[in-house]
Amino acid sequence: MKNNNTPSAPLIIVVMGVSGCGKSTIAESLANQLQTHYKDGDDLHPAGNIEKMESGVPLSDADRTPWLVDVARYGSEQASLHGSCVIACSALKRSYRDILNQAGNVVYVFLDGSYELIASRMHARKDHFMPETLLDSQFEALESPKGEENVVSVGIDKDPDSIAADAVTELKKYGYLVD
Repeated sequence: MKNNNTPSAPLIIVVMGVSGCGKSTIAESLANQLQTHYKDGDDLHPAGNIEKMESGVPLSDADRTPWLVDVARYGSEQASLHGSCVIACSALKRSYRDILNQAGNVVYVFLDGSYELIASRMHARKDHFMPETLLDSQFEALESPKGEENVVSVGIDKDPDSIAADAVTELKKYGYLVD
């Protein structure tokens, strides 16, 4: 993989993966380590999307598209204001990442973990709108980003701060971040 983006352009880091992989936690830790702006993309979902997921119904592409446009717009605005920003967003399909890529200088941190590990984490978490029953639909929708030019992949079998540190290492390795 090589970084084809302009190093001085505001950077949008999208922490992506299926529900339960730790996107929100890792994205927030990554933003803290980088001392930059953080947003959970779930906060940008319209109420109808949240209600649908809470009732156990997976979102359709038609449900997701306006939300992804909002996430891209938000990322572009915040990266321009802060020089960079980190957003937690599932970005499961290539077409979703294509929408997000329109925001500018975007790189993805793919949180890669087994179904069993993620299912166990979903079972342990409390007060989240996404029920465990939708995990299968998340894995079915996931189009692996491995091999895409603007993606780094990190394993999720460590504590959150270590996973975020691994993400920083990978982002530096490929020139997205400089010391």
